[in-house]
Amino acid sequence: MAISLRLQTALRALQQGAVVACPTEAVWGLSCDPDNSEAVQRLLDLKRRPMHKGLILVASESEQFAALLQGLSQAQRSKLSLSWPGATTWLVPHHDLVPAWIHGGRDSVALRVSAHPVLAALCRHWGGPLVSTSANPSGSQAPRAAFQVRRYFGANVEVLLPGAVGGADRPSVIRDILTDRIIRS
Repeated sequence: MAISLRLQTALRALQQGAVVACPTEAVWGLSCDPDNSEAVQRLLDLKRRPMHKGLILVASESEQFAALLQGLSQAQRSKLSLSWPGATTWLVPHHDLVPAWIHGGRDSVALRVSAHPVLAALCRHWGGPLVSTSANPSGSQAPRAAFQVRRYFGANVEVLLPGAVGGADRPSVIRDILTDRIIRS
């Protein structure tokens, strides 16, 4: 399947450690390579977000999280499949399979499978999960339009993928897979 020039540009930028922006289900998000510590630090610096808060990993399909989901029960996997793809993020034990700069020193990592076609395509063509966080400095309103991303970050975000945010009213709900407790509604 042919991919757009913009998507190719975004993939090259990610490979080079850049932070890219794209629409998600509710707001514009920032993404980078979760295995590149310098890219993640760049993203955290842009957002003025401390590393200990952790970051969300987003994928195009649950299979991209296969290693992280192996230890879950069938009931827990069913919960995931009922909510994915969509605007539910699950905290799942990471068993030291992701770097500390992603999980922030916690025992779990935040995972989501996106239903947004632009973000899902980015992850699919990347070949695995990406960091996904709202495209705003910490404490500022999350952007619903590309011009707001540019206003916040200017040229520090090299690529903005075209598209509009989805119909969700707010960022994803975050739930703990072990306790089913809602962390963020």
